[in-house]
This record gives sequence, structure tokens and C-alpha cells, in this order.
Amino acid sequence: MKHPRAAALAATLAALLGVSWWLAPDDSSTPALRPLPTQAVLAASSAAGASSASQTGRPLLPGQRQPGTADPQVDAFLTDDLRFKLEALLLEAGESDSPAALKQQLAALVLHQFLAADRERALALLNRYVDYRVALGDVKAPADPNDPRALRTALEARQRLREQHFDSSEYTALFASEEALDRFTLARLEIERNSALTATQQQAAVHQAESELSDTQRATRAGALAHEGVAAQTAAFDSQGVSPQERHAQRRAQYGDAAANQLARLDREEKHWQARLDDYASAKNVNASPAQLEQLGQKLFSTEEQLRLDAALALRQQPQAATPEKR
Repeated sequence: MKHPRAAALAATLAALLGVSWWLAPDDSSTPALRPLPTQAVLAASSAAGASSASQTGRPLLPGQRQPGTADPQVDAFLTDDLRFKLEALLLEAGESDSPAALKQQLAALVLHQFLAADRERALALLNRYVDYRVALGDVKAPADPNDPRALRTALEARQRLREQHFDSSEYTALFASEEALDRFTLARLEIERNSALTATQQQAAVHQAESELSDTQRATRAGALAHEGVAAQTAAFDSQGVSPQERHAQRRAQYGDAAANQLARLDREEKHWQARLDDYASAKNVNASPAQLEQLGQKLFSTEEQLRLDAALALRQQPQAATPEKR
């Protein structure tokens, strides 16, 4: 698991580059009970900054209500980062044998993310969110994600599930920003598949569709493209064992001094985070006592980091090749 500070380097924000349809892994008998990949959680966090009440002007999917029917900011509970909080709790809970078992784990964890006045409401929402994720696991993703018709059908099925599990204000807080980007992706695919348009006309139509996103959503999408390139480069550096000096030289040539220095710092932080995880995992593997593990955890990690420790170790056990978010 990437440390949150170093994860800024690797986050590709895949959910904002393409339709954020594949939320539940398809390689498990209970797919929706598994936490989202780290990148997906980071994507949800980044998406929280988008204006959920903005109107895109794009035609709605059949049966879709216009986002913004309720203003999440009026309700202190329905914040823009609500979905990120839910996914963070699922990530911390890890895998479970059943929805009921997962809900029990979440009941114990909910106090970490919500104020006392909101915990009962948060747990009720979390229980429905688990049910939604389970139901989503039964819906097939489009066989061809680049087929606009298949993609529209898949989005409509996902939307119906969301409307079944959440009221209007919850729906807006959780999904409105994401769906604006989904509509853009669908429009882009339809334009690109329209053989009646010339390449110049297609480019102009895509530009027009993108202009109908909010400023924040366009910035998020542009940032996602940049992050994707940086993440791919860093992954290549890691796999090839490129030295810090060579990394800095290449990044400096491509991104400039300031960015190269920042990326080098993130590399160091990530390396330090992974080394500390190695030390803790080694102690755990030699059957250190709970008291010893607690003492070691306090020595190696900050209070904030200790809250993420179990989730980080759990993610280490997951195959790195498993990428259920097929964008």
C-alpha cells in the first residue's frame, strides 16, 4: 500500500480518466466485499473536490435525475468526501466472509471517521453501501468498454442500483461528480465512433463536450493525465532499479527542478514507509506478542499511520497483478 504522501506520486485517478464502472473486483465469489484498490480510493478522494451541484448540460442517461437536487453542503454529514470516507473504512476493514461480518467490522471502525453525532447515521449508510457493493458485484461490466451502447447499458444498470440504495441527497453527495465525468466519457466514445464526422469535427466535438464539465472537473481530468504519466514512469524506474540520481536527472529534464525535487522526496518517503512496514511485518511473522507489536507500532509509526497499518499489511497480501478497475 502506498503511503498517502507518496501515493500522490502514483495515483492515476483512473476513475476520472474513464467511466468509473468497475468498482467491485470480478475475481472473487463475493467481489463487493473486497476493498477498492488504493488508486480507486485516492481517485474518490480527489474527485471529492469537484463541484457536485454543477450542471454539465450533457443529455442525461435515460431515467437519470439531474445532480444538484439537494446541496450536500447544507448537510454537514453529506460532505464532498463522504464516499472517500466510506471506501476508507472498507479498506480498513479488509476482506470479510459475508456482508453481515463486514457490517460488524464497520460498526467497530466507524468512530474513526465520523463525529459522535453522525455515527449512527454513518453506520446506517455504510450498511446500505455494503449492500450496494454486493449488488453491484452481480452486474456485468460491458464486454467492450469502448462500445458506447454497451457502456450506456452498463451505466444505466449501475444507476438503478444506486437509486435503489440511496436517497436523492445521498446520491448527489456520493456520485454526482463522478457521473458528470462518466457522461463526458460516454459522449467522447460516441463522437469517436461516429464515422460521419471528420477527424477535425470529432476533435471539435470532444472539446465542446469537455468544455461542459465544471472547471474543477476539467482540472481534475487534466491532472489525472499528468499523474498517469508520472506513475507509469515511476513504476518503470522501480522495476528497472533506476538509481535516485538517474531518476532525478530524467525527471528534471522532463518536469523541471521543482517537480524533480518533489518526486525525489516522495520516493524517499515511500522507501522509508515500506522499510518500516517490512520491520513490523517481520515481527508479526515471528509471532511477537500483542504487547510487543503495539510497542513496535508506536515506535515505527505515527498515530495517524497506525490507523492505516492493518489495511497496509492486508494490501501487501493481495496479488499486485490484480487490477479489477479495468479502465
